[in-house]
Amino acid sequence: MNFASSLHIQNAQILLPNGEFLKGEVLVQSGKIVEVAPQVSPNDSAVVIDADGSTLLPGVIDPQVHFREPGLEHKEDLFTASCACARGGVTSFLEMPNTRPLTITQEALDDKLQRAASKCVVNYGFFIGATAENLPDLRTANPACGIKIFMGSNHGALLVEQEDVLDKIFYRDVNDPHAENRLIAVHAEDQERIRQRRKLFAGNSNPAVHSEIQDNQAALQATQLALKLSKRYQRNLHILHMSTAEEADLLRQDKPAWVTAEVTPQHLLLSTQAYETLGTLAQMNPPLRSPHDAEVLWQALLDGVIDFIATDHAPHTLEEKAEPYPKSPSGMPGVETSLPLMLTEAMKGRCTVAQVSNWMSTAVAKRYGIPNKGAIAPGYDADLVLVDLKTYRPVLREELLTKCGWSPFEGWNLTGNPVVTIVGGQVVYDHGKVDTSVRGQALQFVI
Repeated sequence: MNFASSLHIQNAQILLPNGEFLKGEVLVQSGKIVEVAPQVSPNDSAVVIDADGSTLLPGVIDPQVHFREPGLEHKEDLFTASCACARGGVTSFLEMPNTRPLTITQEALDDKLQRAASKCVVNYGFFIGATAENLPDLRTANPACGIKIFMGSNHGALLVEQEDVLDKIFYRDVNDPHAENRLIAVHAEDQERIRQRRKLFAGNSNPAVHSEIQDNQAALQATQLALKLSKRYQRNLHILHMSTAEEADLLRQDKPAWVTAEVTPQHLLLSTQAYETLGTLAQMNPPLRSPHDAEVLWQALLDGVIDFIATDHAPHTLEEKAEPYPKSPSGMPGVETSLPLMLTEAMKGRCTVAQVSNWMSTAVAKRYGIPNKGAIAPGYDADLVLVDLKTYRPVLREELLTKCGWSPFEGWNLTGNPVVTIVGGQVVYDHGKVDTSVRGQALQFVI
C-alpha cells in the first residue's frame, strides 16, 4: 500500500493555505499533491483513504529534537524516535548536535545523514553545533538547517558562553549582500549566573529548585546578548524554547525582522506546580516556569511575538530520571503528544486549528527555508496527517513508541490524535500501526 504511485483521500475536512476548511478530496501522485478539490479525478490504480470526516492537516515539522544517536542509543535512536514522530503526526524533524560524537564537523553530519537514510520513517534534518574552535565547519557544513549554540545548560565543547567567541560566530559583513547568513539557533541561558546560583542552592535535592537555579534572569540575560549580537550583524537568529515572560516582553519591544522564537507545549501547559506530582520527570532545560510565565507566552504566541512550536524532545530512561536531583538529567519526550496537546487547546477555544497548523508546520517551513512543505496545495510534498477531533483518549505509557517509554502528560485526555500519517505520499502510520519499511528523505534548506 505504501509505495502506491497515487493516493486518493476522500471525505476529509482539509485545511487550506488560507486557513479555511474544505470538505473534499486530495489526490497524491509520486509523493506530491496534485489536486485539492471537493471532488478529484483519480486514476483507477489510486489507493483510497476514507477520512470519514476527519481533519487533514500538513504534517508537523518539529524544529527541535534530541534523538540521541549516535552514542546514547539506550535513551532513544533515530528509528524509535522517527516511529514516535509518525505516531504523533510529525513528518519532519530537525535534530540537535549534542550526540556522541558531537555533530560539529562535516564528517559527523554526514554520518547522521547516512544513519537517518537507513532507518528514519519520516523526513530529517540536522543542526551543526558551534564550539569555540569549529568556525570553518559552521560556514560550510551542508546540508545543515542551522547552527546551534548552547549559551548555557551544557558543558564541554558545545558550551559557548564568552561574548568574544560568540561574536566571531555571529559575525557577517553587513555591507555584503551575499554574506553568509545561516540561521543561528540559541539555547539562551547565562551559564555564569547558573554557576553562581548552583552554589546558593548546593545540597538542596528538591527538583523544584531547578527552576530557581536556572531562573528567569539567566534566560533573559542570554537572550539579551544573543539579540545584541544578532542586531550588530543583522544575523538570522532563532531563540529556542523561550520560557519566560521577560523574554517575551523583550521581543515584543525589540524584535528585528530576522529574529524568530519558539515555545514548547510544556512551557505553555505545565508550570513549576508540576514538580509536586512529577518530580524529576518535570525537570528540563530551560526549566518550567510560573503560571504567569505560561500565560504571557501564550499571549506572545497568539500575537506573533513567538513564531512557532517545537517539542525539545529530549528523552532519558526512567532509571536515569529516578536519580536524586541534581544527578537526575534534564529533558522530557514530546513528539507523540505535541499535536494532540495543541489541538486539544484549540478545541477549548484557546486558539484555532489553523493557528496550530501554522505554528507546527507552515511557519517552521518558512523560517528554515524548507521548500514545498507546510501546506496542502498542488505542488507541495504529500506530508500529511489525518487527525480525529471528535474522540478523546488518555495518554497511556504502554502505547508510546519513544524508547524511553514515558510522558509528562501521561493520563491527560487529548483529542486530535493522528489516525493516518503520510510521508512523501507513503502511509507510514495507520490506525495504530507504523509501517517500518517507509523511509523519509533528507530535508533541503533554502535561505
